Amino acid sequence: MPNREEKPYLKKHQFTTSRDEPLTERIAIRVTKSMAEKIKVIDNYPEFCRQALQDALDKLEEITE
Repeated sequence: MPNREEKPYLKKHQFTTSRDEPLTERIAIRVTKSMAEKIKVIDNYPEFCRQALQDALDKLEEITE
């Protein structure tokens, strides 16, 4: 793995986040074609999906408490 400290010109191209927890994991789910079409027209649809999943997980946690 290259040592980024030796290449300061790469600093401006590095990914940064203001999140409490970085987005390091990926999951894949299968959806219907119509669902995919509806989702992909939403601005910033990955964030929309993350928020929808988080809301569902929060609701599930409330139910199981």
